[in-house]
Amino acid sequence: MEQQIPLSHEASAGNTNMRVTTSLPQEVVQCLENARFLHLATCSENIPHVSLMNYTYLPSSPYSRSPVIVMTTNPASKKMNNLASNPNVSLLVHDWVSHRPTPTAQARRLSSDGSASRSPNREPHSSLAALLFNLNTSAVSSISATINGSARLVERGSEEEKYYKDVHLENNTFDSTADAGLFGQPGGGGDGESNGQSRFAAGNEARVIVVGIRDVRIADWKGAVRDWVITAPEEGGEGNAMMNGVR
Repeated sequence: MEQQIPLSHEASAGNTNMRVTTSLPQEVVQCLENARFLHLATCSENIPHVSLMNYTYLPSSPYSRSPVIVMTTNPASKKMNNLASNPNVSLLVHDWVSHRPTPTAQARRLSSDGSASRSPNREPHSSLAALLFNLNTSAVSSISATINGSARLVERGSEEEKYYKDVHLENNTFDSTADAGLFGQPGGGGDGESNGQSRFAAGNEARVIVVGIRDVRIADWKGAVRDWVITAPEEGGEGNAMMNGVR
């Protein structure tokens, strides 16, 4: 069993705890399996762009022996233009809820007559609403993962594109049209379909993006980090790449 290396509190720019692996750390896999969306960062001409995306994580596929993340996009989107000139991307995923808590009495603004104004985020009155409110304001995980890699557009009309679209659609079928946006982005769409699955896969014009994972950084809520480099498994083995003397 692989030894668990504790999170360090070194500067986040350091790489003392860099490790090499042929598969994603289990914490990251769990995060990807639990989360609904991720943030996709692309860049062109030094101008960054961030998109909130539906996605599908695959540890391997008939077209890749290494882990990949699959998304779809409108061919006329900003991210599509960015990827055409710069395939390097960064993804951020976490599985905790980050609802802003109700301000304390000391933090509330005082009205002109000296009484504390009611917060627009005041706690609900019913016991059920209070329970849901408390659950929503509590973190359900302790890490986030920043994933760096290279994105490619799958050839239009290919068997590979059909495979990834089918898997991606199956993984992102929603009961509510409010959750499933056109071209794999949450919200929006407006194509007139009443079924979330139809909206998600609207038209053959949607392009498939496959991100090959290069490295990943795990950060805890205190800012401590661990870094991993992902290498392709060797034929007939698990791979033997090393970095900083660590296999």
